[in-house]
Amino acid sequence: MDNYHVCRIAVAPIRKEPSDRSEIVSQILFGDRVTVLEKTEKWCLIVTKHDNYEGWMDYKQLQKITDLQFNDEQAYQYLTPAQLDNTVIASNGTKFYLSPGSTLPYFNNGNCFIGENEFMVTSKPFIPNKVDFTLNVEETAKFFLNTPYSWGGRTFFGIDCSGFVQAVYKLNGVSLKRDASQQAQDGDTVDFLAAAQLGDLAFFDNEEGKITHVGMMLSNSEIVHSAGMVRIDPIDDQGIYNVELAKYTHKLRIIKRFV
Repeated sequence: MDNYHVCRIAVAPIRKEPSDRSEIVSQILFGDRVTVLEKTEKWCLIVTKHDNYEGWMDYKQLQKITDLQFNDEQAYQYLTPAQLDNTVIASNGTKFYLSPGSTLPYFNNGNCFIGENEFMVTSKPFIPNKVDFTLNVEETAKFFLNTPYSWGGRTFFGIDCSGFVQAVYKLNGVSLKRDASQQAQDGDTVDFLAAAQLGDLAFFDNEEGKITHVGMMLSNSEIVHSAGMVRIDPIDDQGIYNVELAKYTHKLRIIKRFV
């Protein structure tokens, strides 16, 4: 079986089970690469290249590519920027409206390619640079403000807490794992909240001690995170305080620095 593929639509759901009724555990965006592990007539079990995440998706949403195209890292450097209009136009004239942080494979002279299919890129794509992380990360995060919370979401039409920080980091040249509990395994520990800096990630646990939430520090007293929607809230040693609800909503477990 030729098992290398790339997402050919703007956003595709990854599901827990091979059924349209099954829970969406994540999404892949235009240009994301996956390896197909199993295939039925409609469904395929995939693992993503960018964050090694497994799930089921509709095979029709993928385009088969060669081993060479799959492993050509240089071809997947350009991303769509943090703006609303990231339209690409297929050769038949139809449009795809892409989310920020979508990959534009083989971008060159205003065009990109999904397999052999050519798309005209109307926006100005860019190659993210980790060197400028601290300069740009706050503006990137604030672009997503008011985006509704959506379990498994990775776009500005709906995003979950770990998908939010993953997208913000990706747009600034840093790769993160998919889920908050996985992300918390990486990075360097910041010992005290007072030492937290812009761009650090704060992780929060539930009553059982499992990490279930993540947000990005704007300072040592403010955090931006996806809870109901992407919002900015005060944070102290106890956790996140929601002024609207007049209570603490998330209990602080650990702060990690990735850059």
